[in-house]
Amino acid sequence: MFKLEPPKRIPFYLKFGIWISEKVTGKKMLPARLLSWSPRSAIGSAFLESLVVHKDPTLSKRLLKLVRLQVSFKVNCPFCIDMNGYDFELFKITLEELNLIRENCYPVQHNAFNQREQIALEYALRLSVTPPDLDENFQNTLKTMFTDRETVVLTVTISQVNYWTRLVQGFNVPSAGFRQDCSLSSPPKK
Repeated sequence: MFKLEPPKRIPFYLKFGIWISEKVTGKKMLPARLLSWSPRSAIGSAFLESLVVHKDPTLSKRLLKLVRLQVSFKVNCPFCIDMNGYDFELFKITLEELNLIRENCYPVQHNAFNQREQIALEYALRLSVTPPDLDENFQNTLKTMFTDRETVVLTVTISQVNYWTRLVQGFNVPSAGFRQDCSLSSPPKK
Protein backbone atom coordinates (compact mmCIF):
# COMPACT_ATOMS: atom_id res chain seq x y z
CA MET A 1 0.00 0.00 0.00
CA PHE A 2 1.16 3.54 -0.70
CA LYS A 3 2.69 5.66 2.00
CA LEU A 4 2.28 9.40 2.24
CA GLU A 5 5.09 11.54 3.56
CA PRO A 6 4.60 14.86 5.36
CA PRO A 7 5.66 17.98 3.47
CA LYS A 8 9.26 19.05 3.96
CA ARG A 9 8.13 22.54 4.97
CA ILE A 10 5.24 22.86 7.38
CA PRO A 11 3.77 26.35 7.87
CA PHE A 12 4.88 27.88 11.18
CA TYR A 13 1.29 28.26 12.43
CA LEU A 14 0.74 24.50 12.01
CA LYS A 15 4.07 23.59 13.61
CA PHE A 16 2.87 25.04 16.90
CA GLY A 17 -0.32 22.92 16.90
CA ILE A 18 1.64 19.81 15.97
CA TRP A 19 4.11 20.52 18.76
CA ILE A 20 1.24 20.78 21.28
CA SER A 21 -0.42 17.54 20.12
CA GLU A 22 2.90 15.71 20.26
CA LYS A 23 3.65 17.08 23.72
CA VAL A 24 0.23 15.98 25.00
CA THR A 25 0.43 12.48 23.49
CA GLY A 26 4.15 11.93 23.80
CA LYS A 27 4.16 10.57 20.23
CA LYS A 28 4.91 11.84 16.76
CA MET A 29 1.52 12.75 15.33
CA LEU A 30 1.81 11.64 11.73
CA PRO A 31 -1.85 12.46 10.87
CA ALA A 32 -1.34 16.10 11.89
CA ARG A 33 1.88 16.28 9.89
CA LEU A 34 0.21 14.79 6.81
CA LEU A 35 -2.68 17.22 7.09
CA SER A 36 -0.07 19.98 6.66
CA TRP A 37 -0.30 19.35 2.91
CA SER A 38 -3.64 21.16 3.18
CA PRO A 39 -3.39 23.84 5.89
CA ARG A 40 -7.13 24.57 5.80
CA SER A 41 -7.87 20.89 6.39
CA ALA A 42 -5.31 20.81 9.19
CA ILE A 43 -6.88 23.80 10.91
CA GLY A 44 -10.39 22.38 10.50
CA SER A 45 -9.31 19.03 11.91
CA ALA A 46 -7.55 20.70 14.84
CA PHE A 47 -10.62 22.79 15.54
CA LEU A 48 -12.83 19.69 15.45
CA GLU A 49 -10.50 17.88 17.85
CA SER A 50 -10.40 20.84 20.25
CA LEU A 51 -14.19 20.80 20.59
CA VAL A 52 -14.53 17.10 21.41
CA VAL A 53 -16.01 16.46 24.82
CA HIS A 54 -13.75 14.53 27.17
CA LYS A 55 -15.32 15.84 30.36
CA ASP A 56 -19.06 16.24 30.78
CA PRO A 57 -21.27 16.97 33.78
CA THR A 58 -23.70 14.10 33.09
CA LEU A 59 -21.72 11.61 31.00
CA SER A 60 -18.84 9.98 32.83
CA LYS A 61 -15.31 10.10 31.43
CA ARG A 62 -15.42 6.32 31.53
CA LEU A 63 -18.52 6.16 29.33
CA LEU A 64 -17.02 8.56 26.78
CA LYS A 65 -13.79 6.54 26.75
CA LEU A 66 -15.71 3.28 26.29
CA VAL A 67 -17.56 4.79 23.34
CA ARG A 68 -14.33 5.98 21.69
CA LEU A 69 -12.83 2.53 22.17
CA GLN A 70 -15.92 0.76 20.80
CA VAL A 71 -15.79 2.83 17.61
CA SER A 72 -12.04 2.28 17.27
CA PHE A 73 -12.47 -1.49 17.46
CA LYS A 74 -15.57 -1.54 15.26
CA VAL A 75 -13.80 0.26 12.42
CA ASN A 76 -10.60 -1.71 13.04
CA CYS A 77 -8.25 1.26 13.25
CA PRO A 78 -4.95 0.40 15.00
CA PHE A 79 -4.00 4.08 15.33
CA CYS A 80 -7.38 4.91 16.92
CA ILE A 81 -7.27 1.88 19.22
CA ASP A 82 -3.85 3.01 20.31
CA MET A 83 -4.75 6.66 20.86
CA ASN A 84 -8.06 5.93 22.58
CA GLY A 85 -6.84 2.98 24.62
CA TYR A 86 -3.40 3.77 25.92
CA ASP A 87 -4.60 5.02 29.33
CA PHE A 88 -7.71 2.90 29.78
CA GLU A 89 -6.90 2.06 33.41
CA LEU A 90 -7.18 5.72 34.41
CA PHE A 91 -10.85 5.51 33.44
CA LYS A 92 -11.45 2.41 35.58
CA ILE A 93 -11.75 0.23 32.49
CA THR A 94 -10.46 -3.26 33.11
CA LEU A 95 -8.62 -5.45 30.66
CA GLU A 96 -11.60 -7.82 30.74
CA GLU A 97 -13.95 -4.97 29.72
CA LEU A 98 -11.59 -3.89 26.98
CA ASN A 99 -11.48 -7.42 25.63
CA LEU A 100 -15.28 -7.63 25.74
CA ILE A 101 -15.51 -4.53 23.58
CA ARG A 102 -12.81 -5.74 21.21
CA GLU A 103 -14.20 -9.23 20.78
CA ASN A 104 -17.85 -8.24 20.59
CA CYS A 105 -18.37 -5.82 17.76
CA TYR A 106 -22.07 -6.24 18.28
CA PRO A 107 -24.03 -4.94 21.26
CA VAL A 108 -22.18 -5.83 24.43
CA GLN A 109 -24.48 -7.19 27.11
CA HIS A 110 -22.39 -8.05 30.09
CA ASN A 111 -22.65 -7.25 33.77
CA ALA A 112 -19.32 -5.42 33.54
CA PHE A 113 -21.21 -2.51 31.95
CA ASN A 114 -24.15 -0.65 33.42
CA GLN A 115 -27.28 -0.13 31.34
CA ARG A 116 -26.31 3.33 30.09
CA GLU A 117 -22.87 2.05 29.07
CA GLN A 118 -24.42 -0.87 27.20
CA ILE A 119 -26.79 1.42 25.27
CA ALA A 120 -23.96 3.89 24.51
CA LEU A 121 -21.75 1.03 23.28
CA GLU A 122 -24.56 -0.23 21.08
CA TYR A 123 -25.12 3.30 19.74
CA ALA A 124 -21.42 3.51 18.88
CA LEU A 125 -21.71 0.27 16.91
CA ARG A 126 -24.92 1.25 15.15
CA LEU A 127 -23.60 4.67 14.14
CA SER A 128 -20.28 3.25 12.89
CA VAL A 129 -21.72 1.20 10.03
CA THR A 130 -22.84 2.38 6.62
CA PRO A 131 -25.70 3.08 6.51
CA PRO A 132 -26.23 3.69 10.23
CA ASP A 133 -28.51 1.10 11.84
CA LEU A 134 -30.81 3.33 13.88
CA ASP A 135 -34.24 1.74 13.83
CA GLU A 136 -37.14 3.35 15.69
CA ASN A 137 -36.97 0.79 18.51
CA PHE A 138 -33.35 1.62 19.26
CA GLN A 139 -33.95 5.38 18.97
CA ASN A 140 -36.71 5.07 21.58
CA THR A 141 -34.37 3.14 23.88
CA LEU A 142 -31.67 5.78 23.40
CA LYS A 143 -34.16 8.51 24.25
CA THR A 144 -35.15 6.80 27.51
CA MET A 145 -31.51 6.46 28.61
CA PHE A 146 -30.02 9.79 27.53
CA THR A 147 -31.17 13.39 27.36
CA ASP A 148 -31.14 15.15 24.01
CA ARG A 149 -27.98 16.99 25.05
CA GLU A 150 -26.25 13.74 26.08
CA THR A 151 -27.27 12.16 22.78
CA VAL A 152 -25.64 15.05 20.92
CA VAL A 153 -22.41 14.62 22.93
CA LEU A 154 -22.40 10.86 22.25
CA THR A 155 -23.13 11.36 18.54
CA VAL A 156 -20.32 13.90 18.15
CA THR A 157 -17.90 11.65 20.07
CA ILE A 158 -18.73 8.68 17.84
CA SER A 159 -18.54 10.79 14.69
CA GLN A 160 -15.20 12.31 15.70
CA VAL A 161 -13.56 8.89 16.06
CA ASN A 162 -15.04 7.84 12.71
CA TYR A 163 -13.65 11.02 11.13
CA TRP A 164 -10.11 10.36 12.38
CA THR A 165 -10.39 6.71 11.40
CA ARG A 166 -11.16 7.57 7.80
CA LEU A 167 -8.24 10.02 7.71
CA VAL A 168 -5.62 7.72 9.20
CA GLN A 169 -6.79 4.74 7.17
CA GLY A 170 -6.81 6.86 4.01
CA PHE A 171 -3.29 8.06 4.81
CA ASN A 172 -2.18 4.51 5.72
CA VAL A 173 -0.97 5.68 9.14
CA PRO A 174 0.33 2.87 11.37
CA SER A 175 -0.33 2.54 15.08
CA ALA A 176 0.87 5.52 17.13
CA GLY A 177 3.32 3.25 18.89
CA PHE A 178 1.84 2.81 22.33
CA ARG A 179 1.39 -0.86 21.51
CA GLN A 180 2.67 -1.74 18.06
CA ASP A 181 0.79 -5.04 17.98
CA CYS A 182 -2.51 -3.42 19.12
CA SER A 183 -2.63 -5.82 22.03
CA LEU A 184 -4.56 -4.70 25.02
CA SER A 185 -1.97 -5.00 27.70
CA SER A 186 -1.29 -2.03 29.87
CA PRO A 187 1.20 0.51 28.59
CA PRO A 188 4.60 0.58 30.22
CA LYS A 189 4.73 2.75 33.35
CA LYS A 190 6.79 5.91 32.99
